[in-house]
Amino acid sequence: MEHTLTLFLLSPFVVFTIVTSEQDNVCFRPELAANIETDGLQRYFSPGEELVLSCKQGYTPVSGPRKIVCAASGKWTTTKLKCIPKRCPYPDPLSNGELYYENTVFQSTINYTCDDGYTLTGDSTAVCLANGTWSTSVPECIPVSCGLAPIPKFGMIIYDKKIRGNTIDYGVKGTYVCMPPYVLFGNARAECTGSGNWTKTPECRVVTCPPPENIDKGYMSNNNQKDYDYMETIKYGCLGDYVLEGSLQIVCQHNGNWSEKPSCKAPCSVGIHKARILYKGQKIWIKDLLPNTILHKDIVSVYCMDKARNCGYAVQTQCIDGKLEIPECFEQPSKLDYILNSGLPSEITQC
Repeated sequence: MEHTLTLFLLSPFVVFTIVTSEQDNVCFRPELAANIETDGLQRYFSPGEELVLSCKQGYTPVSGPRKIVCAASGKWTTTKLKCIPKRCPYPDPLSNGELYYENTVFQSTINYTCDDGYTLTGDSTAVCLANGTWSTSVPECIPVSCGLAPIPKFGMIIYDKKIRGNTIDYGVKGTYVCMPPYVLFGNARAECTGSGNWTKTPECRVVTCPPPENIDKGYMSNNNQKDYDYMETIKYGCLGDYVLEGSLQIVCQHNGNWSEKPSCKAPCSVGIHKARILYKGQKIWIKDLLPNTILHKDIVSVYCMDKARNCGYAVQTQCIDGKLEIPECFEQPSKLDYILNSGLPSEITQC
């Protein structure tokens, strides 16, 4: 049963009529779960009216029902409808590259990168679209190549592998060499890099060394007063009983200087007069050492006395560039003891 209420107002004269109903519990526009939507913009619904539910673009409905009804209580009936993201197929692998992604559902992304020596042809990113497909196909990784390596003046390059044509694959290497008497300055190894360029090209320059100097007590294999080319050599030797220490020859180096020269080391005379010594594995009397000379780095042993134990023992000493130190324990025997070989430490029982 409906009731009508009329209001009369003076100045101005206005009449408002309000119709009320016993069924005045209307439903408001429902609040829907995530990714669910419905058509229209209607804000109020009478009991018994229905709303058809659907999923937003990129989402798939599961469970149900897919409609709700405005009840007499002014509340909507419930629904178990859920909208889950659509899923794109798993992406194909990328040859000579890598792809990175966390998921394959709607709005997920894939990032593509190529291995060193390859460049990407195509899009570097793909997005999972609302229709369940990827926004772009899998790109390609194309091998990088270089042109032929640049050649320095007076030089050449020897590739590590046989080359055909005018393009060279990434990673191929070669070695630069210079034509004599030119010398290589820079890195001798070259490589086709991932940028499609070769590593820095070296230079070929002339290198000479000035005439070398002789060494004290020595001689050279060549005394020509001229400049010498890179890698030319000069040999040295020593006069008489002098011993060469160091390299037998010097070499003209990359920096225009000679390698280190050797030196001639002097022999030593054994500074004792009445004794027996041990030299080159033999015991000899000092008077029989003719001449009284041992060479640089030669070792000789003299005999000392262990008075407490009454025995003799040999002590080594070495000739170093004309100097031979006699051990402190050595004592010169008297002339008589030396003549009679009486009690000499070299002749008695050895400790």
